[in-house]
Amino acid sequence: MTTGEIAHDKSAAAGGPGRPTTGSTPLVTPGRAWSMTGLVIFLYVVNYADKAVLGIIAQPLARELGMSSSQIGLVGSLFFVTFTVGGFFAGPLNKYMTLRWALLALGLTWSLVMLPLVVSASFAMLVVTRMLLGLAEGPSSALMHTAAYSWHPPAKRGLPGAFLAGSASVAKIALAPVLTFITVEWGWRAALISLSILGAIWMGCWLLGWKEGPYTTRAVKGAETAASAAQTEPSVPWRKIFLTRTFISCAILIMVVYALTTVVLTWLPSYFEVGLGYSALQAGSMFALPSIIGLFLMISSGTVTDRLSAKGYRSRVVRIIVPAVGVLICGAILVFLPSIGTPALAVAVVSIGYGFGAIAFPLINAAISELCPPQQTAGTMGVFLALMAVGGLVAPYGTGVLVDNAATAAEGYATAFQVIGALGALAAILVLFLADPERDRKIIRAAA
Repeated sequence: MTTGEIAHDKSAAAGGPGRPTTGSTPLVTPGRAWSMTGLVIFLYVVNYADKAVLGIIAQPLARELGMSSSQIGLVGSLFFVTFTVGGFFAGPLNKYMTLRWALLALGLTWSLVMLPLVVSASFAMLVVTRMLLGLAEGPSSALMHTAAYSWHPPAKRGLPGAFLAGSASVAKIALAPVLTFITVEWGWRAALISLSILGAIWMGCWLLGWKEGPYTTRAVKGAETAASAAQTEPSVPWRKIFLTRTFISCAILIMVVYALTTVVLTWLPSYFEVGLGYSALQAGSMFALPSIIGLFLMISSGTVTDRLSAKGYRSRVVRIIVPAVGVLICGAILVFLPSIGTPALAVAVVSIGYGFGAIAFPLINAAISELCPPQQTAGTMGVFLALMAVGGLVAPYGTGVLVDNAATAAEGYATAFQVIGALGALAAILVLFLADPERDRKIIRAAA
């Protein structure tokens, strides 16, 4: 059922075509659904800018505080320790708070938590503030997906999911060059302050504009529509969701792809600057290149797969096979990085490899959201995204160790990308053999 069809059904239920519904359930039109999704995307951009800023300020911060590559990597990995823990709070937050206030509280925390580092810079303060930021950002991905999905039916979630995942690319395309310029001209402290201001702007927009969509358990129960019927679906035991072959194999795949993302967030500007010899301003600007490719491929794959779903293609084809093949291509490209000696070609290889791997995020997330009843979406996505973050626990620190112990910095960075590429290819093969959302959804529903 499309958003337009829901709007028609609801208007009919309210007394005829063209008349708005009454009660607390909002009228769903494509324009309204996408305007609400846009507010969530705005928050996702802020979210990823907060993650990416460490990579941008890493070198000046390391020079001021006297940090080694291993220490920078340790900070990156510790962020994802608390990020993983925080992910498990998505379900409880969604249960006891509305999406409006839960996401507002998290956004406020992001805007404030890094400011103590501006006042009192030290390695210990950097660790503490980044870990607190990780804890606050942990539940956000699941809640943001739940918020966006509340305005789109399951069959239409590929494209909104692509825009959500593409927010990381938008942050690096639009904000990374700006944050790099601010860092070069006014220092890393100014970059952190500018992110706090951006967060405050989002909070104002959110308070003025956000409404929760009808594809949640808070919709009006009296509406006799397909949407409200779906919301009365009984809950199922959590273990039935988490122990399916689709959930387990997709979690392994997304861990590896996220490991690649965290290495890019933490290390890519340093790789371009220290490893490949570009200037700090060039390195910060080229930070956007992988994201440009990733954004194009994510939106293209989201659009195409949603259309295929509308034509009757099985979920396994559009949300399992497509992303798994993308990760296979990513792995096949990255394993050759250590043998490439030309800086421009190395930049191209990393960018193209990352772009193909990134299409896994929206499509795999949409596949996982299909497994569970609507009221269990936030909890399911919270656990899935928390497991995803496990990839970030090891990858940034491991990369720093490789760089410190390699013959050259370029060799250390290239080896890290090569290892992730090989693991990604293996995980993609596992998913191709094991994952089938439609099969596992039937198994889960049978347990209700």
